[in-house]
Amino acid sequence: QVQLVESGGGLVQPGGSLRLSCAASGLLFDYDNIGWLRQVPGTGREEVSCVSRRDNSTYLADSVKGRFTCSRDKSKKTGYLQMNSLKPEDAGVYYCVSSAGAGFWYVDGFRLGSRGQGTQVTVAS
Repeated sequence: QVQLVESGGGLVQPGGSLRLSCAASGLLFDYDNIGWLRQVPGTGREEVSCVSRRDNSTYLADSVKGRFTCSRDKSKKTGYLQMNSLKPEDAGVYYCVSSAGAGFWYVDGFRLGSRGQGTQVTVAS
């Protein structure tokens, strides 16, 4: 059973930084995609922000290019989302997601199988 547990969200001022972590278990960390999905406040819409792919390449949404990076630490089985130069429009609930897991749905062309419980990111002065 895949489990993804996020941490690191909170309140940050515009221009600030946050690092989210995702502790993963129950998946083949070397072979599964690990990414971050944001739920846009007030809309219910979800968008993929960043994916660390199994081939070690990274997908970044246009809206976060140059500001966000995502990575994985295989020894710790943990994924990370480093968010710099945060803007108010980056706010939302961020979910760690993986291609592994019993689920089956697509967001922005990425097949997803599991998600964590989410962590809130608020960007305000």
